[in-house]
Amino acid sequence: MRIHHINCGSMRPIEDEDGASLPTVCHCLLIETDRDGLVLVDTGLGTADVTMPERTLSQEFVGRAQPVLDLDETALHQIKALGHDPGDVRHIVLTHLDIDHSGGLPDFPEARVHLLDAEQRAGLAATGSHPEDRVRYRPAHWAHQPVWQTYTPSAAGAGEAWFGFDAVRPLEGLDAEIALIPLGGHTAGHSAVAVRDGDRWLLHCGDAYYFHHELDPDRPRGHPGMDLLQQITEVDRPLRLANHARLRELVRLHGEEVTVFASHDPWELARLRS
Repeated sequence: MRIHHINCGSMRPIEDEDGASLPTVCHCLLIETDRDGLVLVDTGLGTADVTMPERTLSQEFVGRAQPVLDLDETALHQIKALGHDPGDVRHIVLTHLDIDHSGGLPDFPEARVHLLDAEQRAGLAATGSHPEDRVRYRPAHWAHQPVWQTYTPSAAGAGEAWFGFDAVRPLEGLDAEIALIPLGGHTAGHSAVAVRDGDRWLLHCGDAYYFHHELDPDRPRGHPGMDLLQQITEVDRPLRLANHARLRELVRLHGEEVTVFASHDPWELARLRS
């Protein structure tokens, strides 16, 4: 199995504590498997988002995120650049359905889309009580009626354990060791995605956190702009913050076994690509 860390959408630059500035990213995974074809973890922005943003992206998102809208950054074009047929993408595993995670779904209409049931229900409703719902969930991204594969997590403490977290695995139709790890707070059915990479695990945390220093086990600290965005988009603050603490503990106890990263931190992406 070979895993590629790809950026499927550059957005508004942010600065780190040293004043260095980099564009935020949509960190996705492209996984070449032995039996399951190609698997995508999240899809970033898709080709329609780049070519017809007025139809698929909200004005609020464009103003807030300032996406670059580069066709070469879409998963479809990157898969072609790696020499693969986009039709070989048989599975897409989503952390959640936010606009900048689901935009590439229409580019792979035959792929089976794996996610938590609560997230799919919230996304398809698209008119929920949370004021962000109309910004974050874009029906154009699933107007092609994807092949949904949804999962309901077991009751707390009753699911399969993964480093102290409940895990949903195996995923239907997938032989590769990939699991959904429920991490609520950002959206109704947000999850991380764990992928076995040889003798280690990768944990794609989606938007469970935004900035790498949030998970520093000794001196956690946020980023002013990113902290504000997390607060604007959260649906359950106590749960989100509790999951921050659980992830810090995971890094402290199992950092040699699990590589943890989030969707939008450009420094994490650069480190994992090096």
